[in-house]
Amino acid sequence: MQREFPSAPVLAVGAVVVDQGRVLLVRRGSQPLKDRWTIPGGVLELGESLAQGVVREAREETGLIVEPLELLELLDRIHRERERIQFHYVIADYLCRITGGVLKAASDAAEVRWVERAQWNSHSALGVDPVTVRVLEKAWRRARELGPEER
Repeated sequence: MQREFPSAPVLAVGAVVVDQGRVLLVRRGSQPLKDRWTIPGGVLELGESLAQGVVREAREETGLIVEPLELLELLDRIHRERERIQFHYVIADYLCRITGGVLKAASDAAEVRWVERAQWNSHSALGVDPVTVRVLEKAWRRARELGPEER
């Protein structure tokens, strides 16, 4: 599957992990969005369910084992280079809770960290883009609605 300059959109998943009022972010180690802080995730593999992909990607990038609770948002990420589509991902972002593992950056994540709500603001030093901020806000609100026993 060709990710850069693809002939069709690529399906991906994201694990939005909220724990103790914080969210888990990774600093990407590869394109697209290299060196940007974003939600852990990646491309769905052939034969893999969305939930299985979320669990695998979260573990590969963060070392944590998560349980997907619900779909938060389905969105497009389209990056253009001049007139051509360089990247086109359709991403299913899931609210997740931690069930095990040890936090450590792995796979294509250059760094991983817990971030307080004020830090993911798009004007903060982390430079989280507005689409990611929107998804994080939705996850943060939904996690509060569910309460600690459901997360």
